[in-house]
Amino acid sequence: MAVAPIDKVRQVLDYAVKEIPRYKIYMGIPNYGYDWTLPFERGVSRARVLGNVEAIELAIRNRADILFDETAQSPHFTYVIDQVQHEVWFEDVRSMKVKYETAGEYLFFGIGYWNLMRPFRANWLLLNHLVNQT
Repeated sequence: MAVAPIDKVRQVLDYAVKEIPRYKIYMGIPNYGYDWTLPFERGVSRARVLGNVEAIELAIRNRADILFDETAQSPHFTYVIDQVQHEVWFEDVRSMKVKYETAGEYLFFGIGYWNLMRPFRANWLLLNHLVNQT
């Protein structure tokens, strides 16, 4: 499953604005991904957290095609290593752009990132572009 599927994010935001004044809300934006082993077993399976750049590098190393889920508005891919299937979901500029646009639609006080310690330069280039549009 996507880290922050936009359809689910919107459900949470719709509820939040009914209960909390918009000027008190900061929208959290993830800056990481998850590498899940399959098949998923509730309470047993564990995901490895990885940065967005690390996810792309992992896809390249494993010759995996990066797909984009239109409903979740999130990139993902699968690969097999040591006969274990993995499914990776992460954020890229497409998914980040949708989240910025969503935050703007809701007129929140601001945004904040979950996990700034994983550099993702493309995000900052996108954010700079969006902020400086005329």
